[in-house]
Amino acid sequence: MAHILRGTGGGPVIDAATVVLLRDTPVGPECLMLRKNSGQSFGGAWVFPGGRVEPGDGDGAEGSRRAAVREAAEETGLVLDPDDLVPLAHWLPPPEAPKRFATWFFASALPHGASDVVVDGNEIGDHVWTTAASALERHRAGEIELVPPTWVTLHRLAGARGVDGALAEIRAGRVEHFQTHIVDDGGM
Repeated sequence: MAHILRGTGGGPVIDAATVVLLRDTPVGPECLMLRKNSGQSFGGAWVFPGGRVEPGDGDGAEGSRRAAVREAAEETGLVLDPDDLVPLAHWLPPPEAPKRFATWFFASALPHGASDVVVDGNEIGDHVWTTAASALERHRAGEIELVPPTWVTLHRLAGARGVDGALAEIRAGRVEHFQTHIVDDGGM
């Protein structure tokens, strides 16, 4: 559902939700990342499964949870339980952004017995399981594009020793709220 935020000077804000799926591996916890195809919002960037909250998802936190679960199923074929999603952060885009998605970020362990990831090839072009540190290194090397919320989330997860530890730390902390701003850095 789109809504207008008062006092921001921006256009409609579209509620959205995303889920950071985590799995344990011998090299540490990995997260599932998807590459958005060109022509989509964030086309070419590597993101976590997610998308807009639809009217059938409901409102508020529960609607966002259901949207994250629905989007994960649509984009990856993975079936998640909304009760397993741990709130991580909420991001509000700047008024100047061409599309404004107010996005809830959740984290969840990959369910036991989950099937293989299946992307549709239309909205999502590819997927990879990667450690947060590896994704950040690939971004530093210019190999992949990350949007700021994804970059910040990967930094938060980079020191995790395992999925259970990462989720326990997220549960014990506070949900972070971000309001992004566009800054002219002079081309740096």
